[in-house]
Amino acid sequence: MKKIELDIVALSHSVTQSHNYAVVLGEQEGSRRLPIVIGGFEAQAIAVAMERMTPNRPLTHDLFKNALDTFEIELKEVVINNLLDGIFYARLICMKGGEMIEIDSRTSDALAMAVRFNCPIFTYEFILDAAGVILEEPEEAVATPSSSAKKKKKKVKSNSLSQYSDEDLGKMLGEVLGEEDYERAAEIRDEIKRRKTLEG
Repeated sequence: MKKIELDIVALSHSVTQSHNYAVVLGEQEGSRRLPIVIGGFEAQAIAVAMERMTPNRPLTHDLFKNALDTFEIELKEVVINNLLDGIFYARLICMKGGEMIEIDSRTSDALAMAVRFNCPIFTYEFILDAAGVILEEPEEAVATPSSSAKKKKKKVKSNSLSQYSDEDLGKMLGEVLGEEDYERAAEIRDEIKRRKTLEG
């Protein structure tokens, strides 16, 4: 069965389930999108890795990656291989000493691991046929009200950061990472990046 490669194109609050998030995967060679509802913890685990943040202590997925690295097991790819009763199933395809090992996984955990290992994500045609949606407009145009409200809120917060010195921002970043407030950490990091761009 031919595999179709996907990229993570968005991570946002789920429109249908208020306490959950949706990770949106996009077909590399097409316009179809595969939205998957995940929990808050899993969304945080994916976001932390995508934003290249380093928590004070390893999160569960970091621990698992460290364990695989220690035992010289390489995660080669993640395959979303089934969809039953609205639930996605995935497998981690690993290599150790030339031997291929497949590990069953929840899809959200598999995606969190894929981001950490920077490995490809695949699925099959029948899954995209069943659960995929075709993107007809530019992604900016299909932003949900909650995500656009979040962007506005983020702008306000970022503006309030402009009053702090570089040294203060560095301290704040350390504090919020210690409190595991990764959303605020991302805002502080964005402000630091913005200043570096202006200086450059």
